[in-house]
Amino acid sequence: MYFMKHTFLPKAYVNGTFVAFEQANVSIATHALHYGTAAFGGMRGFVDTENPNQTILFRLKDHAKRLSDSAKYLQADFSAEFIENAITEFVKQNKPTKPFYIRPLVYISDLGIAPRVHDAEKDLLIYGLEAGDYLTAEGVSVCFSSWSRQPDSSVPLRGKISGTYITSSLAKSEAVARGFDEAILLRTDGKVAEASAMNLFIVRNGTIITPGVEQDILEGITRRSVLEIARELNIPVIERAVDKTELYIADEVFLCGTMARITAVNKVESTEVTPNGPITKQLSEALNKIVIGNSELDCSKNWAVKIDY
Repeated sequence: MYFMKHTFLPKAYVNGTFVAFEQANVSIATHALHYGTAAFGGMRGFVDTENPNQTILFRLKDHAKRLSDSAKYLQADFSAEFIENAITEFVKQNKPTKPFYIRPLVYISDLGIAPRVHDAEKDLLIYGLEAGDYLTAEGVSVCFSSWSRQPDSSVPLRGKISGTYITSSLAKSEAVARGFDEAILLRTDGKVAEASAMNLFIVRNGTIITPGVEQDILEGITRRSVLEIARELNIPVIERAVDKTELYIADEVFLCGTMARITAVNKVESTEVTPNGPITKQLSEALNKIVIGNSELDCSKNWAVKIDY
């Protein structure tokens, strides 16, 4: 299910230049390593089946904009255009031949030991790896984590700040140790937030329901895409607080994210859920077409970005 042995793309971007992946190193005294003072992004890339010298990236501009916004929490000034251009050149330098994942990271590269974000050097690095499915297509089991999702008043949840992912890491490992595939994090008030690194949706009586952006969730790009697709397909959508008990009686439950795309949930704790229900299946099929540039939906016309090399 999980790709433990990575095949990294041959070139990485660091310190303003492209080097062999093996040479893309940072000091052990790097500030971000010690304090989690970094912001990251992630996107999937697919090789065009009709043109092997062309890669398709999903919502490149949106990913670049979110990373640029996330970097602002670190007082780092990297424009969305700069990040987008760097990622585009990264793809051209590597000329991937298989589906892959790109990880750009804005980080405090300063070697100082004081915990701060001001008066510190920042840098951008990018690397990538070949990547298949993150979670099984047959559906996954989930449990409720003993760890709570941090509130937005504590950490900037609208940014993908690396330090905040300790909670996700602990929740994920706890879930696997209990025999589940994924963890569901609750807010401090007991409402549902999201999975360890994915947004969560339920379906009840033909309506899609998902925690709103005020519910201490990451404003996921795939999440936003799912909502836009659903609305174009005339599937009712409600964004609101979700109770834990709703997952047990939902008609369908699914997760979504850059790596997972749309992944059905077939078990919540000890309760079975219908896997790949009709709405989950419809949305998944629509999204899968979009990420490879093969969709006629109006909402997705500019989502698939093609890069020639």
